Amino acid sequence: MSQIAVYPGSFDPITSGHVDIIHRLSDMFGEVIVLVAQSGDKTYMFSAEERAEFVRKQFSHKKNVKVDIFQGLTVDYMKAKGAKIIVRGLRAVADFEYEGTLANINKKIAPEIETFMIFSKPEYYFISSRGVKELAKNGGNLSGLVPDIVMPELVKKLKK
Repeated sequence: MSQIAVYPGSFDPITSGHVDIIHRLSDMFGEVIVLVAQSGDKTYMFSAEERAEFVRKQFSHKKNVKVDIFQGLTVDYMKAKGAKIIVRGLRAVADFEYEGTLANINKKIAPEIETFMIFSKPEYYFISSRGVKELAKNGGNLSGLVPDIVMPELVKKLKK
């Protein structure tokens, strides 16, 4: 049986750390759905469709990587798709505490769904979407922090 893994996040924008995790997941699971979150409580630099398109372009060569947009509880999306595995990336201890709490809430409301946590590689450990946006706003070098397809769009967005 081919397992479906769902990797949810804001991906605003997708970073090199996200890309690495998605590549690693695509080698482990039959299907990986990158679930671009759309929350009314957050302010995004890029629209959900723009964020999803970055992922689609970056992984157009990976047939088992799909991209979707969803607003609501991830576990509700997963039930609709028949998926049983949520994957969350971890960088720092603070990520572990937050993700552990979220995993336990999800387990309480959807006991059939498991959360797998995958650690960022050391070379990506410090990268965050928030940090990338701050660096970009201040004219910093984004090389190696985001995929090449994101850099010009980020610069263009900041010029508006």
